[in-house]
Amino acid sequence: MKNMGAQFLIVTVILALASSFAFASDPSPLQDFCVAVDEPEAAVFVNGKFCKDPKLATAEDFFLKGLDVAGDTSNKVGSNVTQVNVAQIAGLNTLGVSLARIDFAPYGLNPPHTHPRATEILTVLEGTLYVGFVTSNPENRLITKVLNKGDVFVFPIGLIHFQFNTGHTNAVAISGFSSQNPGVITIANSVFGSKPPISDDVLSKAFQVEKNVVDYLQAQFWVNN
Repeated sequence: MKNMGAQFLIVTVILALASSFAFASDPSPLQDFCVAVDEPEAAVFVNGKFCKDPKLATAEDFFLKGLDVAGDTSNKVGSNVTQVNVAQIAGLNTLGVSLARIDFAPYGLNPPHTHPRATEILTVLEGTLYVGFVTSNPENRLITKVLNKGDVFVFPIGLIHFQFNTGHTNAVAISGFSSQNPGVITIANSVFGSKPPISDDVLSKAFQVEKNVVDYLQAQFWVNN
């Protein structure tokens, strides 16, 4: 009986773990699709967007062109992210996937950031990228790799990560996400560019620097990628 009880406990734990993994991305749809609409007169609300009546869906709801066009990298960080999520393709609503094109000028950086709702998988189309992510507290271990054309790298959900073009030429990458709306929190923007600003007392103590350093950082123009 004790063995049976132990086996039951093990099975229960495994099922609980499997359930937690199952909810690690956007919920599975209960219909073929749920095209997003912003101001519905008669629609159903789900965790994301309202759904258009399926009978009114068209091919345009699932289509986007222009991803072959390079983004403008003439900014302080030298990179540009072209997002393709539910805001650009309404038909992605409830489907749990999206992607992005990332363009890099020579030595361009996609600054340290996180995606609170998605794991990211990136492949390099052109150039060479130095990429990495940092594990959670208390280890905070940096895991990095140099990627060349055709290489693929994964950034786990919620972890701080970055991409940096180490080459003399432009670089291009495509990223896929396990969410229709992965979200992005650029660390420098959030900490030093919040509106209203976080108190100098808080930031100077958190980063162990003088308040004038905090003031300088808060005065910078932070690029939203």
